[in-house]
Amino acid sequence: MSIAALHDTAVQPLVFELPAPDISAWRAGNTGTPGVWHFDSGLPGRHVMVSALVHGNELCGAWALKGLLEAGVRPERGTLTLAFCNLDAFDRFDPQNHDASRFTDEDLNRQWLDARIEAADTNERRRAAALRPFVAQADWLLDIHSMHEPSAPLLLTGMQPRNLELARAMRSPEHIVVDAGHKDGVRMRDYGRFGLTDETGGDTRSLLVECGFHGDPASRAVAQDQCVRFIEQSGALSAAALAQQLPGWRQPDAPRQWALEVTGPVVATSSAFRFVAPYTGLEMFEKAGTVIGDNDGVPVTTPYDHCVLVMPSVRQARAGVTVVRFATRTAL
Repeated sequence: MSIAALHDTAVQPLVFELPAPDISAWRAGNTGTPGVWHFDSGLPGRHVMVSALVHGNELCGAWALKGLLEAGVRPERGTLTLAFCNLDAFDRFDPQNHDASRFTDEDLNRQWLDARIEAADTNERRRAAALRPFVAQADWLLDIHSMHEPSAPLLLTGMQPRNLELARAMRSPEHIVVDAGHKDGVRMRDYGRFGLTDETGGDTRSLLVECGFHGDPASRAVAQDQCVRFIEQSGALSAAALAQQLPGWRQPDAPRQWALEVTGPVVATSSAFRFVAPYTGLEMFEKAGTVIGDNDGVPVTTPYDHCVLVMPSVRQARAGVTVVRFATRTAL
């Protein structure tokens, strides 16, 4: 396939059907930090946190948090923190140009190193500083995201076996990604205690869920389902209480679950990176050496047999940006 043909088929327009939620009633929070709500049961238990809008165009999590707040969900044990994270980026949301509201200065989900946060030299780093006390005190964290491309939901566990165990206990979604993050910065779900090994990380758990395409209304249902499953597993609320307060949120269990262990990224050398086909993720290639893309004239090939693509997309392609990750697949 010629480079011209690659370019022609690389980025197809997508219809953004999920409307932006009106969170004006919940914007102030109750903590002194805009967008952050904190509820204390007064009884011993875990500090549980659910975060959304780390990227301003990822609306599904905002819908889920709004639903939790409107339903008056409160922890029966421990505490529950709900955080609308990148409000400034969300304020710029335009369904006709939604990628432009991903962030204002830089990706908020790459700033979770204390040195970056304390530099406070970008809007996202200042927002990370405001959110850091809540992330630092959380024992369990669910960070809700969505994807550039239409694809099946993914639950990202990091490298810690304790998080993979939690993903299995939640029984959904079908595909669980085991990965070490990104070279260009640290994610919220890897910050502080969450990034420690099982030997030193104690009772902490942190998951990042990718709920599907940003503009797909189905992503909202995935976010709601994951909230219910995560909060139930945390012990903050019982399954019965969640079912009563949030009817219809829990979806059927996945028929099976697969672990996708990420072995490495493909990093674009420029915005000219192109795939040879309109991949959307979870494609498996039986033979090593299969050409899947072109990186400034250099063929990109699968590194081993039965290689799976994780979240391929060129919508944010530029030098230094990961455009796809390779993974092996194992049944759980």
